[in-house]
Amino acid sequence: MARTTDNYRDLTGIQKAAILMLALGEEVAPKLFAHMSDDEIKELSLAMAALGSVNAAVIERLIVEFSEMLTATGALAGTFDTTERFLSKVLDKRRAGEILDEIRGPVGRTFWEKLANVNEGLLANFLRNEYPQTVAVVLTRISATQAAKTLALFPEPYALEVIMRMLRLESVSKEVLEDVERTLRQEFMSTMGKTTRRDNHEAMSDIFNSFDRRTSAKFLSNLEERNAESAVRIRELMFKFEDLLKLAPGGVQTLMQSVDKSAIALALKGASQELSDTIMTCMSARAGKMLKEEIEALGPVRSRDVAEAQNRILATAKALIDQEKIFILRAGASADDDLIY
Repeated sequence: MARTTDNYRDLTGIQKAAILMLALGEEVAPKLFAHMSDDEIKELSLAMAALGSVNAAVIERLIVEFSEMLTATGALAGTFDTTERFLSKVLDKRRAGEILDEIRGPVGRTFWEKLANVNEGLLANFLRNEYPQTVAVVLTRISATQAAKTLALFPEPYALEVIMRMLRLESVSKEVLEDVERTLRQEFMSTMGKTTRRDNHEAMSDIFNSFDRRTSAKFLSNLEERNAESAVRIRELMFKFEDLLKLAPGGVQTLMQSVDKSAIALALKGASQELSDTIMTCMSARAGKMLKEEIEALGPVRSRDVAEAQNRILATAKALIDQEKIFILRAGASADDDLIY
């Protein structure tokens, strides 16, 4: 014989919630389930299945109590978790994450939660300069999907080494995890925090790069008189390592003939695949093959060493630009258009 629920005072909180969900019906109840965690749905479903027949008087009293709670001050309690579930249903993942980050602030999020939202390209570019053992620890702490995408961006020998380390990895002590987190937070997350909100000088440097040469020189000259520090900063930002892709035809080849050869392999460890391919095509097949082998043989290198090598090449490039031996094409220009620095 089916069980009948007719004593309101004996009901638990979860049983009241189960009755309310059944009373709301099949159209409304699923909308509420959408804002619950899997554990909450499971617990509530079990309570609903065990209710049996519910007396009409019990349902009426529950609705009255629920109505009184809604109208009473402090009857509803919002939490971060409920807000997070709500926003994930009404906004895209990126926008919801931005709002939640502002609400929660830096203290409320763990390092690994922050890392889970980092673009795989940025993560791979940074981790390839770390020891394989460190990378193995990191990749076991993030989702399998993110780990797979990150691994796919590593050079094959390095990726295989990381995979072997992950296979041999035993339980990681709390002290080791804290040490890894501390290192990455200092070297990586601090950098990410600085670049999340774009520097005004960086944005302005892009604008100056889009000017023709005469206009750019005129504004920089006037800016130097009013704010010499900003003018210097903009000049530095106007030409970055990846901007070598903007060199006019023949510019990369001329540059490669003039730079310190020992810096090329190290500099390309932190370069995009597109720039690496562009530089390789300016060499003979044999020289390109040797350079590729040299890059792979370097193994993990420190990011500051890569930056140092890139700056040495950039210094040579700027000198050649000043001598008008190589040129940067203005945004949207062709090789026949005006060239600017």
